[in-house]
Amino acid sequence: MKPERNVIIAATGSVATIKLTQMIAELSDERLPYKFHLKVLITEAAKHFFELEQIPENVPILHNRDEWLGWNHRGDPVLHIELGKWADLMVIAPLSANSLSKIATGICDNLVMCVVRAWNLEKPLLFAPAMNTRMYDHPITKEQIDKLVSWGYKQIPCISKTLMCGDTGNGAMAEVRTIVEAVVLAAFQLNN
Repeated sequence: MKPERNVIIAATGSVATIKLTQMIAELSDERLPYKFHLKVLITEAAKHFFELEQIPENVPILHNRDEWLGWNHRGDPVLHIELGKWADLMVIAPLSANSLSKIATGICDNLVMCVVRAWNLEKPLLFAPAMNTRMYDHPITKEQIDKLVSWGYKQIPCISKTLMCGDTGNGAMAEVRTIVEAVVLAAFQLNN
């Protein structure tokens, strides 16, 4: 029997969200040393890069409206808190420049940002930046990434390649295989 882990995959508004279905498929691969129970969180901007129907039926996909569907009265569960309790680890892939800025400054104006803000810092939170080279090379990006790393979040570094817009340079999200390997390593480190 394989060990099991609860994993949140969060996707923010970057074209790299087109790799979300591949990431789900690879994290669901039976050859992995863990059985991952997945929940996917998306921002409104992330919805522009894939169809909700592409997500397997057994993988819940949650967005802003879900935050309020289960809460009607005092004492009702609060989704972003319950997700943080449920998850063993979280990976934000892709993490857009906009969402990186929000996390670094404490803004929590959507479900993904609320989960991050309420995250238990004793649990792994991995992030894979993805943005245009001009955005990635701006000095504030390094400051913001360094801030997240100082909190104990683990960066899955971006790579340099030709981006969807045709520019070539830094800022592309790490390959899905690299992200999956980072999630497996984080799951392993939970044991030790």
